[in-house]
Amino acid sequence: MNQVLVTGAAGFIGAHLSKALLAEGYQVVGIDNLNDYYDVQLKHDRLAWFDGNANFTFIQCNLADKETMEKLFAEYAFEAVVNLAAQAGVRYSIDHPHAYAESNLVGFLNVLEGCRAQNVKHLVYASSSSVYGENKKIPFSVEDRVDNPISLYAATKKSNELMAHAYAHLYGIPTTGLRFFTVYGPWGRPDMAYFKFAKAITAGQAIDVYNYGDMKRDFTYIDDVVEALTRLIKKPPQAKEAAPYQLYNIGNHSPETLMDFIAAIEDALGKKAIKNMLPIQAGDVPSTYADVGPLMADVGFKPSTPMREGVNKFVQWYRSYYGA
Repeated sequence: MNQVLVTGAAGFIGAHLSKALLAEGYQVVGIDNLNDYYDVQLKHDRLAWFDGNANFTFIQCNLADKETMEKLFAEYAFEAVVNLAAQAGVRYSIDHPHAYAESNLVGFLNVLEGCRAQNVKHLVYASSSSVYGENKKIPFSVEDRVDNPISLYAATKKSNELMAHAYAHLYGIPTTGLRFFTVYGPWGRPDMAYFKFAKAITAGQAIDVYNYGDMKRDFTYIDDVVEALTRLIKKPPQAKEAAPYQLYNIGNHSPETLMDFIAAIEDALGKKAIKNMLPIQAGDVPSTYADVGPLMADVGFKPSTPMREGVNKFVQWYRSYYGA
């Protein structure tokens, strides 16, 4: 049975992916530092999915802890590594830059070193649509130049892509970077806008609507993200231009306006939002739009869950989990 390391296993995508991999017969070692960036209880409740599963091992540790990471890679023989652990959030990076350097740069370097030392056959890692910055060409393509990040978070994710390419070139480690586009759904992250909207609307409080609502996002449902991940794990890239290196957009290829997204949440909750219209925030971008042609060509799949269907499923979970 193949062993897979999933970093950030208590996180939104990490927990869902671990569940899917276990269902496919993999042995999963999940690591997470369980930091308090958002409600830690939600992370523990995700991990509770795996209670009693002999094929899941959880280890609480920090990616930036070099010694612990070296021991981890020495102890296990990972067929593949999926690095989803990171300090997330564009806005948080404005005020907490050092958290991003530690987790997203030092931590990712330790993952790369572990893969090098153990000759891991495939490293899949989370990048972000944030790397596109204020790219005016749409849809966003992995062939586009992304040399002008507008947040430190985006800069660290672009750095991950560069670091992965260096290790793919130097040591022949097959690496696949995934630029995620606004992932949402049940068990999601409370720091995300849709989660904040549901909480505020339910409580009768105002929601902050940035850029006066003139925003578009390529909202991507969690089940589609997991499907793409499970397919890609089995498809390590072949060497091209001297490195076994690949990038993919993971998005719905169907941008929705922020106001339509809010309307979907209102309809699902059966309650109107009180809107506090505000200018765009530093580091934010007006629109995102994923070109998923390469993903479809290589694994025969692209995200396609309709936004309202995904929102309805999120709201059903939200009400159940919080008793709202």
